[in-house]
Amino acid sequence: MAVRIRLRRMGSKKRPFYRFVAADSRYARDGRFLETLGYYNPMEKPAKINVEPEKVFKWLKNGAQMSETVTSLFKQIKLLDKWEKVRAGESGDDIEIKNTIRERKKRSLKAKAAATEIKEEPAEEVATTVITKEPTAKAATTEITEEPTKEAAPETTEEPSTKEPGETDNS
Repeated sequence: MAVRIRLRRMGSKKRPFYRFVAADSRYARDGRFLETLGYYNPMEKPAKINVEPEKVFKWLKNGAQMSETVTSLFKQIKLLDKWEKVRAGESGDDIEIKNTIRERKKRSLKAKAAATEIKEEPAEEVATTVITKEPTAKAATTEITEEPTKEAAPETTEEPSTKEPGETDNS
């Protein structure tokens, strides 16, 4: 059985709440699980995480793999740093696990406008400093001077028919 530590979505519509669970990798995202390891609430500001490190370490020692999202979250709260020390045989007591994740900085409208102005100015300078080269004599001789050949239309030997539709040639 391949065990993965991953997030199980809970909560109501547009109000997600996640639980860290140890589950068989073949189970559905919100399906059966083996054990609950903690929770993650991204809707609180700052986002709140509560994990039981002993349970997580037990599953990791038994070969459980973490999903990418769980790995990212555990790095942010310093749980992976503590796991590395425990796995190396050292005491991880000196590393304190955080309960919150810092928010990403959002750019204000003024900062975005200033960034676009900075990007536009160098482009204008480059456009004014473009140097155009005149074609050299060597390039002029390589031009094709032949005129396109006209193909003759196929000649037809038959005369146009003056018969009306429905008439037959009974001579």
